[in-house]
Amino acid sequence: MKTSIAMSTAMLCALVVPAYAAKSKPITVTMNLVTADGVGKSIGTITIKEGKDGVTLEPKLKDLPPGEHGFHVHEKPSCDPADKDGKKTAAQAAGAHYDPEGTKAHKGPGGGGHKGDMPKLVVSDKGEAKEKMEVKGVTLADFQGKALMIHAGGDNYSDAPKPLGGGGERIACGVSK
Repeated sequence: MKTSIAMSTAMLCALVVPAYAAKSKPITVTMNLVTADGVGKSIGTITIKEGKDGVTLEPKLKDLPPGEHGFHVHEKPSCDPADKDGKKTAAQAAGAHYDPEGTKAHKGPGGGGHKGDMPKLVVSDKGEAKEKMEVKGVTLADFQGKALMIHAGGDNYSDAPKPLGGGGERIACGVSK
């Protein structure tokens, strides 16, 4: 009986411990410039680390236009161009913002809309983004098998006056594995 309990406990630990370890292992996503012609050069990485209430995003990016940029998780793991309204568009194969609850609303991080709404990415005058971002209410699993997208413009976390915060075209993308 004691042997049976000990074996059951050992088997349970063998299943639970690796699952927990895999869950907490950080994800590093290589980000590349994107155009309607395809995926271009690497501009650095974004490391995603799981915390108690969400994740920490640690960008190490260069060669981006200075200022604020819309930053989102997109639903498909691709940065390839695809057709949108009959026109080849940068990183369109990544699909729409990640929205597993089907809210169809753009309300910003933790705002009850798309789960893919991330904080604005702020790029320095030197074209670098290195500021850590804390995002509550998401886990590493929300990033796996998705694309991270940086847009040309800022993000007002609203669908007015322009859809999806007005971020505009997709300028950089990376696939989270």
